[in-house]
Amino acid sequence: MESAAAVLVLSLITAFGLSVVLWAASVIRRDASIVDPFWGIGFIVLAWLYYFVHRPGPARGPLVAALVTVWGARLSWHLFRRNWGKGEDYRYREMRESHAGSFAIRSLFTVFLLQAAVLWVVALPLFQATRARQPERLTPLDVVGGLVYAAGLLFEAVGDRQLARFRADPSNRGKVLESGLWRYTRHPNYFGDAMVWWGIFLIALATPGSAWTVASPALMTFLLMKVSGVALLEQKLRESKPGYREYARRTSAFFPWPPKRRRPAALSGSS
Repeated sequence: MESAAAVLVLSLITAFGLSVVLWAASVIRRDASIVDPFWGIGFIVLAWLYYFVHRPGPARGPLVAALVTVWGARLSWHLFRRNWGKGEDYRYREMRESHAGSFAIRSLFTVFLLQAAVLWVVALPLFQATRARQPERLTPLDVVGGLVYAAGLLFEAVGDRQLARFRADPSNRGKVLESGLWRYTRHPNYFGDAMVWWGIFLIALATPGSAWTVASPALMTFLLMKVSGVALLEQKLRESKPGYREYARRTSAFFPWPPKRRRPAALSGSS
């Protein structure tokens, strides 16, 4: 088994290398959106890299690699289908317009390599869970982690499915989805994503000396709530959907919670 430092360096080089290849493809295609479906695939690559390098025992290593494969494959396929044929995402179009002459090189650092670095940090529980030799068998904490992961995956997959069906109906154009999981949180898919990584962290936590990997779910949750997830999307939704402000007033932004009562029409200004 290689030293911990050597494995971490190898995984970082792998993440950066794949991102550079993907960046080159984006320059040729003039579409930086191809970075989005790669997010889940990148975790799958690191999960199995750690598994084969560490040659772990028969329980925890295969478990986390399999869990990440299921999560990553579903997410990447969902993003690929959602983006196919729609051109470059508005976020990257705006960046391209703002930095017309230097977008290619800027995107390498601010989009592709940055995503690779974040991916590497978030994947740290995979490194820990596959390298630890003790305990040899799964523990109650592993079971709790698996249940948290499963709940998160369910939230994410069901939330994405409900939104896809809603958007597929032309009569819903300009409207806000307020049913299903979206009744209790404005972003059930982001909440589920965070839960997935808290669950994987709990599995890693079942091994000795693994508390430091809390950086993974903490970073993922922070990014989803304050940077690339809720905060970024909310601004666009408030501008593009007339009913979104009232929906936001009644509905929890991230953590599921029963919605507040609707305001009377005379007070809310709605008909």
